[in-house]
Amino acid sequence: MPDTSAYDTVLVDRADDGVATVTINRPEVLNAFNEQMRRDFARLWAELRADPAVRAIVLTSAGERAFSTGLDTTERTSGSDSPWLDTAAPWAESEDPGRELGPKSNEVWKPVVAAVRGMCAGGAFYWIGECDIVLATPESTFFDPHVTYGMVAALEPISLSYRMRYSDVVRMAVMGLHERVTAETARESGLVSEVVEAESLLDRAHELAATIASQPPAAVQGTIKALWRSRDLGREQAMASALMYTQIGNPIGVDGLDWAAAKPKKWTAR
Repeated sequence: MPDTSAYDTVLVDRADDGVATVTINRPEVLNAFNEQMRRDFARLWAELRADPAVRAIVLTSAGERAFSTGLDTTERTSGSDSPWLDTAAPWAESEDPGRELGPKSNEVWKPVVAAVRGMCAGGAFYWIGECDIVLATPESTFFDPHVTYGMVAALEPISLSYRMRYSDVVRMAVMGLHERVTAETARESGLVSEVVEAESLLDRAHELAATIASQPPAAVQGTIKALWRSRDLGREQAMASALMYTQIGNPIGVDGLDWAAAKPKKWTAR
């Protein structure tokens, strides 16, 4: 059953197969994030990172209209004393407003599968840019409204530029609210891994996460960390550091479990 008491803005459901499903839960404001959600996610990622029973994570959202539309600007303009609002320049950031949201920013190396329905916009990319596999429904759309509202689009598109074609990132960033990227275009560009019908979305996300969770966690998390950290390095540096991760993560049986059963009896093609 989902844990509905620990967090104000997030639901968490830990399954017996090693998968934790995290649901962004502010559908009344299109799952926009606020100060409370930042605090919830900072604590949540720390708890999931430390929980050995959780070996993979599904990230989704409540409602059908939006995965998230980013920052809840209504809070920012209602007299909030949030430290991330520069009152001298109401639309300028005094600090990164989404730094607590993404799993990698919180050093969570357990694989995260995102299940996106509806709109995914602006600050939602703090999450999507740091997920390892992104699934979307055919109706899902992706866009960045910053420039339409007179704000520089920087943090979110720069994050996306590491996983999408640059030409698609810059077009989305400068088109603002005048154009939306479809799920199929997002898949062709590398942001989305698979487009799934809405009624099957969560089941498919859980299926992938459970398959990943069935394998040795040291090897899986070492792989995620090695690949993620390599993105900050040039090719020669990345290859030079790659051996270190194999030396740390490869010993079989380091956690005392027999993972030979993880070897599949059959495989699938995609």
